[in-house]
Amino acid sequence: MSGGAIPEKHPLLVALESLLARTGLSAPLMSGWMGRLRWLIAPDIFNFGYALRTTLAALIALGIALWWELGSPQWAPLTVWMIAQGSRGKSLAKARWHMFGMVVGTFVAIALVAATPQQPLMFILLLSAAIGILCFIGTLLPGPAAMTNYRMHGMRASGFTLTIIALDGSADPHHIFMIAASRATYITLGITCETVISSLFQFKLTERARDRLTENFIAAMDRVCHTLAALLQGKPDALNTSPEMMAAMAAMGDQIEFAEVEMGRHGHEGDHARAALAGVVNLFSCGLNLSALMRDPAAHGQRWQKIADRGSNFLLSLPDRLKNPSEFPNVMTDLAELRAATRVDAADCLALEMDMVTHPPVNTALEERVTREGQTIHVLGDMLDGLDASLTQFEESRNPPAHDRFRYGIQTWRDWHIATANCLRASVSMFLAGVIWITTAWPDGLVFMMFVGIVCSLFSTLETPAMASRAFFHGAVCVSAVALIITFWAVPAVTVYEMLAMVLVPPMMLGGLAFSNPRMILGAVAYNLFLTILIGPLNQGRTDEILFFNTAMPLCLAMAFCTWMYRTFLPLDPDGVRWNMRVQILQMLRGLAKKRYILMPRDVIGVSVERMVRLLNTVAGRRGPVIDAYLRGVLSGMTVGLAILNLRGILVRNELPPAAARDIQDMLGRMAQFTGRYGGHYGRTERATLMAVSALTHLEQHETNLSRRVEILRALASLQVIAEELAENRLFFDASSPYLDPVFS
Repeated sequence: MSGGAIPEKHPLLVALESLLARTGLSAPLMSGWMGRLRWLIAPDIFNFGYALRTTLAALIALGIALWWELGSPQWAPLTVWMIAQGSRGKSLAKARWHMFGMVVGTFVAIALVAATPQQPLMFILLLSAAIGILCFIGTLLPGPAAMTNYRMHGMRASGFTLTIIALDGSADPHHIFMIAASRATYITLGITCETVISSLFQFKLTERARDRLTENFIAAMDRVCHTLAALLQGKPDALNTSPEMMAAMAAMGDQIEFAEVEMGRHGHEGDHARAALAGVVNLFSCGLNLSALMRDPAAHGQRWQKIADRGSNFLLSLPDRLKNPSEFPNVMTDLAELRAATRVDAADCLALEMDMVTHPPVNTALEERVTREGQTIHVLGDMLDGLDASLTQFEESRNPPAHDRFRYGIQTWRDWHIATANCLRASVSMFLAGVIWITTAWPDGLVFMMFVGIVCSLFSTLETPAMASRAFFHGAVCVSAVALIITFWAVPAVTVYEMLAMVLVPPMMLGGLAFSNPRMILGAVAYNLFLTILIGPLNQGRTDEILFFNTAMPLCLAMAFCTWMYRTFLPLDPDGVRWNMRVQILQMLRGLAKKRYILMPRDVIGVSVERMVRLLNTVAGRRGPVIDAYLRGVLSGMTVGLAILNLRGILVRNELPPAAARDIQDMLGRMAQFTGRYGGHYGRTERATLMAVSALTHLEQHETNLSRRVEILRALASLQVIAEELAENRLFFDASSPYLDPVFS
């Protein structure tokens, strides 16, 4: 069944199909029309529940704000829609960080207004700088640069709160404390209502959170096992889909935090789940090493073929076996037997080598084939050891041990250049909006600046702010049209709040259901946020034509202005992003070779995954030959980086013969010089690597000390991986080549 098929037809869909068939419309037209509107005419029960509970929470917050006779009650339901999410964990996480951001933004706004009385230009400069600094800090916080990163949302909420308080306070600085208190009250009311109402819709929260952790791990393991099994079966292209899998696993890792919120802080299930998922990602590094070694036909001996078939069968059956908790001991038993078999085969290869070395003359061709086969089996054993560690962590996340003190924190890798660009983008956009207000003396310029500040706070930290602001602009236009109808047709006939709530239920439900459609999510966010802002319900009056248009017009103009700014000032340049990413990879390898800084293997893997996710995000997931080439380059860079770390670990143990250690150090010294845009030393690095491989191969063929021979074989395996990657991805690693980017040619 295709991904877009509907397994079971909704009764409403069946009725609509029958009705449309009577009109004589074609079947493709009917299916396409109903497919695009399925989110509205036949929504999923969970999406409908989200829309319903969020609508109830927003209406309750609005009702309480009107009951308390607050001056601007529309901010309370806006806050509800801003923090409401599909799951309890997401809502709680976002609510906490939104509250934190509200506190920070309130204090900054009070200080800003107090410091710039009757100084509009200085006020705009400081406000722009403050929003830029908050975006800068938010970019460096842990988690992805996405709307689901709620640590980053805390800084977005700070900018949002700062904007709405400071701009209102600048018009009336003597009452800044009253304005700040009222805005904080609206936000707190919205957070409280959403949190309380969403809690009423959750059942068996802890059990479902545990189940979700288990399902995510098994889903990740299913994709990885099938990929690695295909690799063991001799399919060299099996790892071509690894970037998408790593991006999917990075998204799964983000969900662990929300499951922890739902389960509470009584255990360390989330830490074990993160460690288990990191182990799954680590399997890819072994798979990449294995793929590089398998390119040599000499590695495909009888022992390898036998153990590879056995490993492939085990991996293919593993995901289904993990679904049954009672089967887990048998899984670990089978895995232990498989690991023991790989160690025995690797030891047999080593014993055969030692026998040939100690009984000259040595058949160098046969000895080399045995060595290659033994190295490949050894790497397979390392991969199985990593699988054992990952499965152990998975079981402890499913059944946490007593008195557990295990910790595995959230890792993040941030780019200071990206943070600086985000800061400048937000600051300059906000400053230009202020200049427009001052130079034109626009009476509603503060409203325009407020919406610009909201957009800059929300979207400047995203990887594709222009696309997000464009979708936001479309949502603003749609909500203006809907609010126009409600304001001038429905609201004038309403005299009590209950009737107003009934009028607002359909448009709010529409926005909540649209939020569940991935293609409409950003437009739906704008629709939900600004619906009550444009309607402007009040106790002692209603929004008239002038007030409505003086709010809707600045809103649409602010969205258009921000979209234009994101496209003209420091716009996203895919060529530049790829070039900078490539330069960073080369610099990382140079740093590893020069010992400039110390990275752990998990750091190399983590930053490589971040780069692949960013690379896919810059093109909205649409892959092409250039993106595929860069993804292969990122994977290759990760493989080389891990191999360099292995070589450094071998040198630290100091068990190599002095000649072998010198060869490795010379190779690393050459690698430390092949970074840079032009005039790189790629050719010398490749030759130095091949010379090291040749020298260590010669030493290994004549080494009779077992411990030294094992160390030489380990170093030789890493050197061969580096040599294979440098040869396979020459254009990517050669810094003198622009590599597929015509802009730099």
